[in-house]
Amino acid sequence: MGRITFMGAGSTVFAKNVLGDSMLTPALCDFEIALYDIDKERLEQSYTMVTLLNKNTNQNRAKVYKYLGVENRKAALKGADFVVNAVQIGGYDPCTITDFEIPKKYGLRQTIADTIGIGGIFRALRTIPVLEDFAKDMMEVCPDAWFLNYTNPMAILTGYMLRFTDVKTVGLCHSVQVCSNGLLSALKIDAKRPLKEKIAGINHMAWLLQLEDADGNDLYPEIRRRVIAELEKMPNSQCKDLVRYEYIRRLGYYCTESSEHNAEYNNLFIKSKYPELIDRYNIPLDEYPRRCIEQIERWHKEKEVYLTGNISHTRSKEYASYIMEAMVTDVAYKIGGNVINNGLIENLPKEACVEVPCLVNKLGVQPTVVGKIPTQCAAMNMTNINAQLLTIEAAVTKKKEKIYQAAMLEPHTSSELSIDDIVKLCDDLIEAHGDYLPKYN
Repeated sequence: MGRITFMGAGSTVFAKNVLGDSMLTPALCDFEIALYDIDKERLEQSYTMVTLLNKNTNQNRAKVYKYLGVENRKAALKGADFVVNAVQIGGYDPCTITDFEIPKKYGLRQTIADTIGIGGIFRALRTIPVLEDFAKDMMEVCPDAWFLNYTNPMAILTGYMLRFTDVKTVGLCHSVQVCSNGLLSALKIDAKRPLKEKIAGINHMAWLLQLEDADGNDLYPEIRRRVIAELEKMPNSQCKDLVRYEYIRRLGYYCTESSEHNAEYNNLFIKSKYPELIDRYNIPLDEYPRRCIEQIERWHKEKEVYLTGNISHTRSKEYASYIMEAMVTDVAYKIGGNVINNGLIENLPKEACVEVPCLVNKLGVQPTVVGKIPTQCAAMNMTNINAQLLTIEAAVTKKKEKIYQAAMLEPHTSSELSIDDIVKLCDDLIEAHGDYLPKYN
């Protein structure tokens, strides 16, 4: 028997997937489960949900504990074998609202703002100090535990943990395992399974470099033909994935994360000088705040469902339980993991956090050497890596100039604003975030 600690357990749906998956896994079903959050109401709801899952799907084999507040954090972590991280520092209100509304005053519009862009930079700056505290506690009470990070901005936070703490860390995303099937389904391409794929790059912009059917037939020629046919329908296309389709047409390759995400990762699609591009590419500005409001509404409705006790679960595609199972049983499992580059992708910086195929077994997470990726793909990645590395520097050094530099080199922000306005915007965000940020000099 081991112990799984879930940080940010108030993320009820995600906790249900990861911990429900664990309960349905024979090697993990009798593990202790420790739920940690700083929000009492959300923690109570997740505790009710996990307890019911344990009863309904696991014959109460797991012992479930709850820990509220910073003062109980070490107790939650103590003796953990695995720590799953899903915290969102500052939540929707006030921090997500701040990340969207203040940039709007400068004419800077965003879609998701959780990965890069000015919103992603400030989400990282308020999260890294919390992860630093997590790391200190883990080294004291569970030094051998694996930290499975799901919190965004993935590359920045995972990169920080791997470079500046001693915690064994891997970053995990939902997009790698659904990328190929999602693309083929959208294009109505029926391919013989199992598919053979090669995916590498950075989180939310890892490239589908190869895709073959079970007989070794290259699927990209037909993919490109159908993608170009859909793009030629613009501006009348109803497709929601036109940004990534444009990647295929112009760069040659599809990437892992959705078009509403990738629309704000570059200087090509959200441009105040060309407002028609928003409709042309079906880009949903302010998408993440809308999702937050919908999630809060669902959370309130779910409370009534849990009171009935009628809750079940089917094992999901989330990597966490499969990673834990592989480490416990030594039966190898392949994932797309976020790790420090160190030469895995030759034409990206060694200190960058990259997303590459990894083998998992009792020895941990073992990344694959990919070699070079296409120059244009590496170049697109670099536009994001520049800001990611500078954001980490800002968090570590507490130098305000590093925040400015990260924003100045972030592609969407720098394409829309002048240097002076970028500095003013950063100062406004620093002031608005208040105690959610440390003091910068």
